[in-house]
Amino acid sequence: MKLLIFGMGYSAGFIAAAARARGWQVIGTTRDGREGTLRFDDAPAVGAALAAAGAVLSSVPPDGAGDPVLTAYGAALNGKCLGYLSSTGVYGDAAGAWVDESAAIAGRRPARNAADQTWLARGARVFRLPGIYGPGRSALDRVAAGEAHRIDLPAQIFSRIHVADLATGVLAGLDGPPGAYNLADDLPAPQNDVIALACRLLGRPLPPLQSLDEAALSPMARAFYAENRRVANGKAKRVLGWRPLYADYRLGLRALSAITSPASASTAPAPASSDQR
Repeated sequence: MKLLIFGMGYSAGFIAAAARARGWQVIGTTRDGREGTLRFDDAPAVGAALAAAGAVLSSVPPDGAGDPVLTAYGAALNGKCLGYLSSTGVYGDAAGAWVDESAAIAGRRPARNAADQTWLARGARVFRLPGIYGPGRSALDRVAAGEAHRIDLPAQIFSRIHVADLATGVLAGLDGPPGAYNLADDLPAPQNDVIALACRLLGRPLPPLQSLDEAALSPMARAFYAENRRVANGKAKRVLGWRPLYADYRLGLRALSAITSPASASTAPAPASSDQR
């Protein structure tokens, strides 16, 4: 299999590594064409890679003008096995209820909703992802850097996915039938519980419990708390035979804490949002 990945960011790097471990040939694009990648706007080089690829995965989010990959290269995608990294944000707020792939598309970002639906219509495997965490991008890193918050919203529930499980889910999906797939762990949980475990693992005190206003969060972070849902992963298990290795945040954080010292965590990059793949 030859796989072309548009947008070689954090998650795509793990997907590429997992694919190469299977013996796949992988090439990716970036905005700047850094070493080992193609520059996204180098149409001749990207066109040649597209012609040779059997599978194409996009992790590029939409912008104000639409989906950059479909706009620039949509005509060359016909006949390819397609994958797209979307977001569980397309479901919008569910007031803490469970959502599966049959839930209405009612997210607060029309461009993201439209891209999700357009890729589905193109016959892609659309992977709807919750909060992504992994090495260098987890609650452990935020606690170590003194940037963790506990928000006084006790009924707020979020789903999340370890980046290694995201990678195995995507590869299983590329081998499976087209359609939408939620890739999430088995235990939606309050963010405060995740922060509390990270503090225990690092031997750090709990950050103070604050209101949204007191925490002075960025608009993106504040919007994160405006939605409340539990993401069901049954379809991916049933159809793709996928199972998350890190079935809940406790397993994931404990595994990360075994390879991350406080000193290294304090210099790690900030966590990505679910739209920063």
